[in-house]
Amino acid sequence: MTAPAQATPPSFTTDEFRDALGMFATGVTIVTARAANGRLVGLTANSFNSVSLAPPLVLWSLARSAASMAALSTGSHYAINILAADQKDLAERFATKGVDRWADVDFIEGVGGAPVLAGAAATFECFNRSRYDEGDHVIFVGEVERCTHRTGASPLLFHGGRFYTEHPL
Repeated sequence: MTAPAQATPPSFTTDEFRDALGMFATGVTIVTARAANGRLVGLTANSFNSVSLAPPLVLWSLARSAASMAALSTGSHYAINILAADQKDLAERFATKGVDRWADVDFIEGVGGAPVLAGAAATFECFNRSRYDEGDHVIFVGEVERCTHRTGASPLLFHGGRFYTEHPL
């Protein structure tokens, strides 16, 4: 039997797909960058993953329709800040449209000008190595030039549309 040349149409709705994806618990990140005009850019994302140890590569994805797409797709660097459990408010702020996301946010300037958030559980400062257009998102692959982590920090988790903290088994 020969495999079909393409996928068959889905047997589920977009909402059903989103609900099923929500069953995968993830960490929460804020991706940050500095646009060419100096403006700070940042957004909450949970589509983060490691790709390679040698060279050190990570990936994340962004909706094509995102307001920050132009700055992130053309800039040379960005930082991925993995949030700690006590940074829930920051995650919500950077996911909200029409607010000053950067008001009173403590950060240092990282590689290529990308803001590195204070208090993050870990940070990955990345060169914007490559991008792949897939569906309604763009997959960004970053080459990590610098990383740090806060020993003992509890991560902020997201599952089923809600935030959680870790609970050791």
